[in-house]
Amino acid sequence: MISQTIVFKKRILIADVASIAGPKEAQGPLGKYFDKTLDDDLLGQKSYEIFESKIHRCVIGYLLNKTKTRCDELNFCIGGDLNNELYATSFAMRELDIPFIGAFAACASYGLSIIIASLFIESGHSQKIICSTSSHFSTAERQFRFPLELSSQRPPSSQWTVTGAAALMLNTLKGKIRVESVTIGKVVDLGIKDSTNMGAAMVPAALCTLSAHLSALNRNPSYYDLIITGDLGVAGSELLRICAKKQQLNLNIPLYSDCGCIIFDSDKDSGQGGSGAACSALVFNAYVFKKLLDKTYKRVLFIPTGSLLSKTSCLQRQSIPAIAHAIAFERIQRGGE
Repeated sequence: MISQTIVFKKRILIADVASIAGPKEAQGPLGKYFDKTLDDDLLGQKSYEIFESKIHRCVIGYLLNKTKTRCDELNFCIGGDLNNELYATSFAMRELDIPFIGAFAACASYGLSIIIASLFIESGHSQKIICSTSSHFSTAERQFRFPLELSSQRPPSSQWTVTGAAALMLNTLKGKIRVESVTIGKVVDLGIKDSTNMGAAMVPAALCTLSAHLSALNRNPSYYDLIITGDLGVAGSELLRICAKKQQLNLNIPLYSDCGCIIFDSDKDSGQGGSGAACSALVFNAYVFKKLLDKTYKRVLFIPTGSLLSKTSCLQRQSIPAIAHAIAFERIQRGGE
């Protein structure tokens, strides 16, 4: 049987990360961890889509400055977002002289980008790659659900799309955190049709990928200091715990958490929590990565999840296929640690 899981032989290291968060995100529990925060989600731009593209470009530029890297030193930039034709990412990249690969896995796009970049580096072709993503509440809401002007009432099952952008740089020489292994997810669809209940749609894919990863490497959940999914939300993450328990997988707190539950305060009108391509990316870059650096965690399994619906599929009343990818990060042990 062909395995979905790849264990890397090379040291694929995170050189550094960058994060830009919107105003609502800045007021949440992780506000102090973001590199940059904004007090406006439009900043004088003509549209929210143009704004999202602008912050996507800015987060890549900020990462280049942090790492003192020139564009011509990069093999690729791999990234994506939730907009049609990867609007935000593609338009951001027209201002950068970097070979570009667009990657779409909905809210799991950041994870997919990291996997593709890691495979390029493992193959020996590449030495330095940037992975990036972004999302915006207003661009996602009017694309997948309702015109913003309607001020439609949000049901209790809904989540709040995160406004922000994130990027990281993978390389072979510099860094304390490495990509140890990855598991490429399968598309799973158990018939959920409610586009305001993404957590329920993505839980089966998250469980499928988690089970495949642990089985392939003969590991228990306790092998990791933290297992963190992307964007299942409060109800979705609890459903995952229940389903995992039926497979004898213990995902109790604090071993397990979800990015959508972490990024917002539960009483700040965010429904079931955060979602969007930037949700898991911001939580990983701003919080989880720093906790790996300060040795709070040694091993983390990061499982961003994505609902692969579209405007067309929603109008045709199609069910929502979902996917989840897993990336295992670990801190490199140095002498004396």
